[in-house]
Amino acid sequence: MSQLLLSLFFISLINNSISWRTFMRGRSKYGNLGVPTLSKDQELSSDEWFTQFLDHFNPTDARVWQQRYFVNGEYYKKGGPVFLMISGEAAAGSKWMKEGQWIEYAKQFGALCFQVEHRFYGKSHPTSDLSVKNLMYLSSQQALADLAYFIQLMNSNYKLPKDTKWIAFGGSYAGSLAAWLRSKYPHLIHGAVSASGPLLAEIDFQEYYVVVENALKEYSEECVNTIIKANQQFHIMLRHPIGQQGIAKKFVLCDPIDSGHTKSNDISNLYETIASIFAGIVQYNKDNRNNSAMANLTIESACNILTNETLGIAVDRLAILSTKMLNASGEKCLDYMYSKMIHKLRNVTWASEEAEGGRQWTYQTCTEFGFFQTSTARPNLFSETFPADFFVQQCVDIFGPRYNIHLLNSAINRTNILYGGLDLKVTNVVFVHGSTDPWHVLGITKSPNRQMPAIYINGTAHCANMYPPSKNDPPQLKAARVEIGRLIYQWLHS
Repeated sequence: MSQLLLSLFFISLINNSISWRTFMRGRSKYGNLGVPTLSKDQELSSDEWFTQFLDHFNPTDARVWQQRYFVNGEYYKKGGPVFLMISGEAAAGSKWMKEGQWIEYAKQFGALCFQVEHRFYGKSHPTSDLSVKNLMYLSSQQALADLAYFIQLMNSNYKLPKDTKWIAFGGSYAGSLAAWLRSKYPHLIHGAVSASGPLLAEIDFQEYYVVVENALKEYSEECVNTIIKANQQFHIMLRHPIGQQGIAKKFVLCDPIDSGHTKSNDISNLYETIASIFAGIVQYNKDNRNNSAMANLTIESACNILTNETLGIAVDRLAILSTKMLNASGEKCLDYMYSKMIHKLRNVTWASEEAEGGRQWTYQTCTEFGFFQTSTARPNLFSETFPADFFVQQCVDIFGPRYNIHLLNSAINRTNILYGGLDLKVTNVVFVHGSTDPWHVLGITKSPNRQMPAIYINGTAHCANMYPPSKNDPPQLKAARVEIGRLIYQWLHS
């Protein structure tokens, strides 16, 4: 399974306590717009809908669709600000309307809260299917324009004072959107909290696994050495029929490894799937996801398994960790076959499991961002079998021959020109990153100036500042949340 898709699994956990297969796990009629009313006993989990343009950049195209959003007016005080939670590459979750650090800020500042679902994700279906001709309307630019039109409409529908200030919040890809929204539409958004948002588009994101290795090594160098040994043993076993049978049994593979039928892409996918275990554990280490089956899978617990020699040789310990991940996700076996993955991601119907986010996010990476977490920089740790070419081939196999390296190079260059990459110039945006989160490499971690403050939190992972506070939060995370609150106060009173 591609690491891109595994990332969606963890992102969806954010959205569902803040998709792909079982990893990612309203109303029958679209509601009329009308003039909303704010009520403290408002049902927070109900879907709301508003009319949106399909193509914001073609004034001759009048096609529209219905986009989903959530609203919470429980903490709103007349004249207060409006907080906008941007939903990213998974379904929006009503749970975010009742918890999360942004709700604590809403209580503090008397804010009206909205969450808008990203086009093509969740229930926000702009087109009849996910065919390539329709996915051309899926882009960060269109998503930002969706938010701009939403803000304008809510200002009118809620009869908000003209001097009402909107503050955007987002994590991961949505964190990027929050920063870009302030940059592109400063007349509509007064400030933004960008958590763990990658700003630099990059095809070969080889730095990702460098951070993963460093995070594991910081806890235990023996842990990293065990992974290297396990990889070596895994590689040797793959060369012989008996070893292949052993891998299939130890790692509970859905399909046996057959020298005559198993292709090189299958083996690359298998290696990349195993590496993804560590990617997920490190990226979300010790976060405050509530009721998550993954909550106990931390760097510490993973390394304790890997370094426990009573559990067998290194590859046996790696298999035990892999099985734990399978059990936590509810999967019966490890599906590594490349052809199966591609076949599923070619499904264009909204009823497919991939419609929960896998096909859409893969399209965005193939046409805007890259973000391919390759093994290029750490071949001894995770093998040399999934370089950038492996992921570019997926773009071609899923979407067609046009989506090749030439298109991708052009797309990456275009994205960085449109948004500025790490040279983004903007005001009233705070960039928040954790040292354990590999995505911080593509973000702003040092303040270029006072109007673009960066908060780099040692020892925390992806979007850590967004989760509900916990008594177990380290002091540096608590301090970061306080500092973000101070900045929001400063923006609102400037």
